[in-house]
Amino acid sequence: MAKKKPQTKSNSIAKNKKARFEYFIEDTIEAGISLEGWEVKSLRAGKIQLGESYVMFKDNQAWLFGALITPLITASTHNVHDPLRTRQLLLHRREINRLRGLIDIEGSTVIPLELYWKEGKVKLAIGLAKGKKQHDKRATMKERDWNRDKQRILKNDF
Repeated sequence: MAKKKPQTKSNSIAKNKKARFEYFIEDTIEAGISLEGWEVKSLRAGKIQLGESYVMFKDNQAWLFGALITPLITASTHNVHDPLRTRQLLLHRREINRLRGLIDIEGSTVIPLELYWKEGKVKLAIGLAKGKKQHDKRATMKERDWNRDKQRILKNDF
């Protein structure tokens, strides 16, 4: 039996850092994403922003809205590239139905968390999330600051 290679950080293309601050992430799902050739080249160069993106369900399909993939200067000049176009997410029907049901019942939302390479393909980690209130965000900032201070104290003691 072949051993699986552990995933390394080099597989990551982009992370939505704002997502974990703004939302409680309840569940994560891996989805494929339908891309054009110029978009893949831009992803290899790291020209993507997931900060303002979100996932919507339309016609029993999942779509990624608001992800900005900046075209490379060397991309084809005779084609018009739309950096904010909607991109189809590749999910199984059961996963789409489950996510739609949870969104309708619980008032949750689906947001993109991370874009990464897996076996030569681009994958998107999406999360089922609920929004945080202002006091939850303050608690998150306090905890983050405390962990940072704790690491400084431990570093200085040794």
